[in-house]
Amino acid sequence: MLYCTPFLLFDGNCAEAMTFYHECFGGELTLTKLGDSPMKDMLPPEKHDRIINAYLKSGDIEISATDWMASPDFEPIKGNTFAIFIIGKTFDELSTVFDKLRDGNNNERLQELHELPFGIYGQFYDKYGIQWIFKGEKEK
Repeated sequence: MLYCTPFLLFDGNCAEAMTFYHECFGGELTLTKLGDSPMKDMLPPEKHDRIINAYLKSGDIEISATDWMASPDFEPIKGNTFAIFIIGKTFDELSTVFDKLRDGNNNERLQELHELPFGIYGQFYDKYGIQWIFKGEKEK
């Protein structure tokens, strides 16, 4: 079953911001640095202290976040630091919605659904300029 949560992109201050939100909302906060993840070899060592995944859950409130990893190729500016995060289990479950939202045209920053060390991943900006990020479970 698919569900969505806000996904925030920070530029080096993800841990600080998510800690603040945790103080405001309570609940449980998980922070994972890039250097502590299986993704560390995919990016340069100067990014290893950045947060690759932050997740706050407090009752019905969920917020996911990361530090910006795309610089200098793609810089954070107001308007591109927020996404809708679609989470599911299987490739097929995700691809049905991914393909409909993508609508075949005008997709900036397109990354087709593909397997990464943490699971299935894909992203794009749709024809309306909305950023969508998809994540699924690691295939067995």
